[in-house]
Amino acid sequence: MPRQLMIVDDSMIVRNRIARLCSDGRLAGLAIVALAGDGAQALELARAKRPDLVTMDLTMPHMDGEACIEAIAAELPDTRILVVSALSDKATALRALLKGAHGFLHKPFKDEDLVCALTELMD
Repeated sequence: MPRQLMIVDDSMIVRNRIARLCSDGRLAGLAIVALAGDGAQALELARAKRPDLVTMDLTMPHMDGEACIEAIAAELPDTRILVVSALSDKATALRALLKGAHGFLHKPFKDEDLVCALTELMD
């Protein structure tokens, strides 16, 4: 049974890029169950779809990524979250990890870096 992935980013370009990587065979074993453009939508979809994995932007409208990570980690502790963000300072990464994220990938990212990061979270 494929693991379920939710992609959260306010950029449709980034959401589509991650989705393309999942559909072209480089991330076999992952099925996209939801796409969200902000943290509030992501939290609602996470409650409904219960994804195994989430890619999470940090800077988004309505609810930022850190608040969304904290909420998902509290409600769905088995969900693994990979932050994918243009914010690249160590303090931001550490805060996200302390709130419940399991990995951090900086934008811009190479396709193979995202594939590697998601594969590690699936293990």
